[in-house]
Amino acid sequence: MRKLRFGLLLLSLPLGLSALLSLSGCAGGPSAPSRVGQGGNDIATASDEGEARRRARIRMELASTYYAQGQFSTALDELKQAVAIDPAMPAAHEMRGLIYDAMGETDRADASFRQALSLDPRNGSVLHNHAWSLCRRGQYAEADALFERAASQPQTIATSKTLLARGVCQVRAGLYPDAEKTLLRAYELDPSSPAAGFNLASVLMRQGQLERARFYVRRINNVPAQVTAESLWLAARIEHRLGNLGMRDEFADQLRRRFTGSREANALELGRFDE
Repeated sequence: MRKLRFGLLLLSLPLGLSALLSLSGCAGGPSAPSRVGQGGNDIATASDEGEARRRARIRMELASTYYAQGQFSTALDELKQAVAIDPAMPAAHEMRGLIYDAMGETDRADASFRQALSLDPRNGSVLHNHAWSLCRRGQYAEADALFERAASQPQTIATSKTLLARGVCQVRAGLYPDAEKTLLRAYELDPSSPAAGFNLASVLMRQGQLERARFYVRRINNVPAQVTAESLWLAARIEHRLGNLGMRDEFADQLRRRFTGSREANALELGRFDE
């Protein structure tokens, strides 16, 4: 089974496609649950879905399957058909943006995300994914503004997920104090998230706050299912900087034994504790 990793580079994944599909039932994304069904006073359900919207949703489901398999051209073809059937579905344009982004067609991706937002300006999922796309390209200021908007739309995406992604983007931009505040908030909202804990510990170490960094990474390493090569290497580096060579060597031994051949184990053998 593939080992879990949750470092900075791992957070390049967009918001899951399953979340997009769950929002595709009614135009308007976040406002969908409050819409009234055919009975007049009922909340809208699947039986209220029109035939065109149903066919478009099926095309989106096919597109998401092909996307997950890396068959981007086939996914795009299915999605084009979904948009042709129902051009007013924000989630379809959002998914098209994700596909274009994966294909390296960044201008087309931006246009698709903007089209989705023109249909639903308060859709936090679109804001989140467009922000991450911009962050990956180094457009940090634009990304941060979109992340801020996305975090104010918790009905569309968990605020903790957007704060985590925003914090990682701020780290990439070198804005460590801002990243610390953002990641701490993400951790407070979801203290069970190893990704939030790891990235918070990492940015604290970068700023020399070693005791605090140790606290957060220790919470990860105390849960066997959450231990990774990254978390052990981070713990070893923190102990090295604190001068606790015994603890450093203990984490180093675990890293060698459990994750032989990993990037972190190789860095350990090269003595790159201070990088």
